[in-house]
Amino acid sequence: MTTLGSGHYTYTVQENWAKLPEGETFAMVSAIATDSQDRVYAFQRKEPPVLIFDRDGNLQDSWGNGSFLFAHGFYIEDDVVYVTDRDASTCLVYTIDGKPVQMLGRHGRHSDTGCEVAGDLVPRAAGPFNYPAELVPSPSGELYVADGYRNSRVHRFTAEGELIQSWGEPGKSEANHFHLPHSLIIDGDRIIVCDRENHRIQLFTLNGEFIEFWNDIQRPMDISRDPEGNFLVSEGTVNDSSARISILDPQGGVLARFDCRGSGHGSWIDSRGDIYLAGVPDAIDKYVREG
Repeated sequence: MTTLGSGHYTYTVQENWAKLPEGETFAMVSAIATDSQDRVYAFQRKEPPVLIFDRDGNLQDSWGNGSFLFAHGFYIEDDVVYVTDRDASTCLVYTIDGKPVQMLGRHGRHSDTGCEVAGDLVPRAAGPFNYPAELVPSPSGELYVADGYRNSRVHRFTAEGELIQSWGEPGKSEANHFHLPHSLIIDGDRIIVCDRENHRIQLFTLNGEFIEFWNDIQRPMDISRDPEGNFLVSEGTVNDSSARISILDPQGGVLARFDCRGSGHGSWIDSRGDIYLAGVPDAIDKYVREG
C-alpha cells in the first residue's frame, strides 16, 4: 500500500476501499460523512442514494430511494444528517436512519440570479436557493447554506427554517465576493467557506462579518474537522494538476498536503483521523492515519 504525508500526518492509502455486491457499481459519489460510530455514509447519484459502510468497507445498509433529484452535499452532526438536493434547490434534514425531519426551499423553485449554467459566475446574487451546495448546523441550532452553483451567497436560518440573513455577491477579488461557495463548516464563532472557483477560503463571523482569507489553496471542494481541531480540505484539479488533500491548522497553515485520485469533490475525516475520499470514479478511497 502507498504511504502519503509525513510525521504526525502520515496515511496509508486503501484504494477501492468500499465494497459493493457483485455486479454493482458506484455512480458519482458526491459527498461522504461518518456518524458517531464511525460508520461511513456515501451520497451517490443513483438509487439507492445513501450507502452505509462499516469501517472495513462492508456495505451495511442504504436509504433514500426516490428522494433526490441530484445528490450533492451531505453532512452529519450529532447523528443528524444535513443534505442538499442541488438541482431541486432544496436543503433537507434527516434522522440517521433516513427519516425526513425538515426541508428548506421548495422543490424546483429557483431564486432569480440570472444564471442558467451551474458553476458560472452569476449575474447577480439572490435569496434562497438556486442550486445550493451544502447545508450545515451551528451549535446554537441555526442553519447555514452555501448556495453556490447558480447563486453566490451564504444563507443563515433559524433552527425552524426562517431566513435570518444572506450575504455574498458575485465576484473574483474582494472580501464577500463568491464564485461557487461549495462547502462550509462552523468552527466556534466563525464560519469557514470554501470559495471554490476563486481558489480561496473565506472566514466570517456567525453574522457574516468578514474576518480573513486563506489563499494557499486550489479549488477547495469540501471541508471537515478532525478531533484535534484541524481541517481536512479536498481540492480540485487545476489545468493539468491532480486533485489533492490538505490538512490545515486552525489558522489555515498547511500541516500536510498530497495528491489524490479523482476530482476531490467530497471528503471527510472521522473520529480517528482517517480520511474518506469521494469523487473517485466507481470507488471510495480511504486514508488510514498512521502518524
